[in-house]
Amino acid sequence: MSAYPQFLPWQLASATAWLGQRERFAHAWLIHGLPGIGKSQFALAAAASLLCEQPVQGLACGHCIACSWLASGNHPDIRRIRPDAIALLEGAQEAGAEEDATAVKKTPSKEIRVEQLRSLTTWFNTATHRGGWRVAVLYPAQALNVISANALLKVLEEPPRHTVFLLVADAPDRLLPTLVSRCRRLPLSVPDAVQSIAWLEQQGLKQPADWLAAAGGAPLLALELSRMREQACPDWLNMLASLMANAPRSDIGKIADLLEKQAAVSWIDNLQRLFVDITLVANQEPIRYFPALSVMVGVIAARANMINLLEMNRWLAQQRAVSGHPLNPKLFIHAALQRAALACA
Repeated sequence: MSAYPQFLPWQLASATAWLGQRERFAHAWLIHGLPGIGKSQFALAAAASLLCEQPVQGLACGHCIACSWLASGNHPDIRRIRPDAIALLEGAQEAGAEEDATAVKKTPSKEIRVEQLRSLTTWFNTATHRGGWRVAVLYPAQALNVISANALLKVLEEPPRHTVFLLVADAPDRLLPTLVSRCRRLPLSVPDAVQSIAWLEQQGLKQPADWLAAAGGAPLLALELSRMREQACPDWLNMLASLMANAPRSDIGKIADLLEKQAAVSWIDNLQRLFVDITLVANQEPIRYFPALSVMVGVIAARANMINLLEMNRWLAQQRAVSGHPLNPKLFIHAALQRAALACA
């Protein structure tokens, strides 16, 4: 870390209120909410605030010894437990270099392994270095497999002294129910659009409102999307909407060629968002994700059959669940595009 973790602007009020109860803190918290709103950053900033020796209104001061250690990534009383693949993405030289020496692998794991949890035993049994809290931040909790989830459950059933666990998850219903029952829940809501747009502008993002809409109101996801593509509304989606609106006709083959270069999960997500927009407009609700397509979506929605739209939404949700393993990617792309066009014919 080059600086100690800090809360995002939209998190300050809820963080201050929550941390004000630290003397009565539960030993485990499940921090959950939609992807892209800053849950992991909230958890790491919360850990910094708990470890800070001179907190200001409950938040980390940024100047004490503990904050200096955090800024350099050397505080001995915090552990981050996350998949090796995420550790590498976050810039670690080798997965889990700080927390887990067992992580050296050719292919970084996308799961939180049981070895990562077992390696914490010595840490749990060692006195804290500054006489305060010990904080374990685990994210994303849905990356726990059955074995590692049960190992964590055993720890939470007999929690180590002076230790707080901060688990981060997109969807608590995907976690082991008994694990969830051992945690206090802290839901984080989607931030206010005005605040999110102001923050995105500070990051140098142009047309922040369009990017924020494409991300479903999640500012960190909006920033991530802007680094992956040039426009908030992908060109292929514009072409597909044009085809579906019959103005002027586009070639499904050309769209399919563009999609072959993308991960299935990415283009299915965008296709899902397009059909959510069509369904909303068909129900006299405002468009949510792609305002740039408002005119074409209006034309499509005006003649769309609601039963067909709902069926298409269900089908896309099913395909999203298995998008990592298409048997024939090219055939699947063509089938999905044809199905989308027919759903609004």
